[in-house]
Amino acid sequence: MKNTDKPRILLVENIHPIAKEFLEQDGYQVDLISHAPTEDELIALIPNYTALGIRSKTEVTAKVLENCGGIVTIGCFCIGTNQVNLSAARQKGVAVFNAPHSNTRSVAELVIAEMIALSRQLGDRNSRAHQGEWVKSAEGSKEVRGKTLGIVGYGHIGSQVSILAESMGLHVLFYDAVKKLPLGNARSVHSLDELLAASDFITLHVPEIQETMNMIGKRELALMKPGSYLINASRGTVVVIEDLVAALKSKHIAGCAVDVFPVEPASNKEKFVSPLQNLANVILTPHIGGSTEEAQKAIGMEVAESFRRYLKIGSSSGAVNFPNVDLPVKKGTSRLLNVHRNEPGVLGEINTIISRAGANIEAQFLSTDDEIGYLVMDVHSKHANQLAQDIVGLKRSIRTRVVY
Repeated sequence: MKNTDKPRILLVENIHPIAKEFLEQDGYQVDLISHAPTEDELIALIPNYTALGIRSKTEVTAKVLENCGGIVTIGCFCIGTNQVNLSAARQKGVAVFNAPHSNTRSVAELVIAEMIALSRQLGDRNSRAHQGEWVKSAEGSKEVRGKTLGIVGYGHIGSQVSILAESMGLHVLFYDAVKKLPLGNARSVHSLDELLAASDFITLHVPEIQETMNMIGKRELALMKPGSYLINASRGTVVVIEDLVAALKSKHIAGCAVDVFPVEPASNKEKFVSPLQNLANVILTPHIGGSTEEAQKAIGMEVAESFRRYLKIGSSSGAVNFPNVDLPVKKGTSRLLNVHRNEPGVLGEINTIISRAGANIEAQFLSTDDEIGYLVMDVHSKHANQLAQDIVGLKRSIRTRVVY
């Protein structure tokens, strides 16, 4: 891509309009689509664009990426990136960004609200009051103060939940596969089993990976304290729903709040069905953990900024599938970006091209992973676009562009 090209950006799934406003201020042409395009729709659409912004429902498959044309970056305007084939994107030289921090507070607040609602049976009391029933009773209704909250996954969200819970007088335990520094008086435990057995409330904040698939099933639920509660606002595949239903019906689990499901409707028009429906003290929400106006605005700004920095200066900082490079801008130079297969000798071939052209390299930074190398290079040359074309011709070069 030449530096005279005007990048076009496609945003789908009702991404917050702040992203469009922010990117247009930088001179990009931005188009919005309200729905999640199908695979065929995406293949037809994206050849005309430089960047693609999606949320959780749009599937960017290997087939889509094989036909991605000029797409150099994809932004997931959410936390998860499972909807993108990250390996295929890497092999095509497409950097994928997400927003791992922007909805942290919104999810944490929902978890705290659901913990209190479960402890006071608010969902059931509310429904019965709407039906004309007056259920004024303290039976089964408890304060959360003095109880123990067990947090599975002590990352950005889990640690925020920890702070809020402790301020309300709860004791906080956490378990994480990676060693984490406790905040406040929270205490780390050595195993998931230990956490389950000691907690009155369990809240899950883990990614969707092989190790977390069906993490909470019949065995784990049996380890939980009788009369305890489970909250899942992480990923739908983490809990075996049928086993959770059995634990609820047997009264071993006093209630649960679930925001994510193994199978979710593709749109608001599609019917939602779950075995958890119509059970006592069960709160079901339609994947709205991060669905606040504040969070969506912050996500829009976070990913739009990643787009802007990657498109304008080649910064891949924060990319989930790409070597991270963030080289300061050098005035009076042209910047070339190159993605190539991570094999010996590629950098030498590129430097030979630069040398033969008589160009002076002002700054150069190469970062690699197992599959690709990402090179950011500032050169003193009036012929940067020609240099880029020569580099494109290398056998192991995947993608080359000039940003200024």
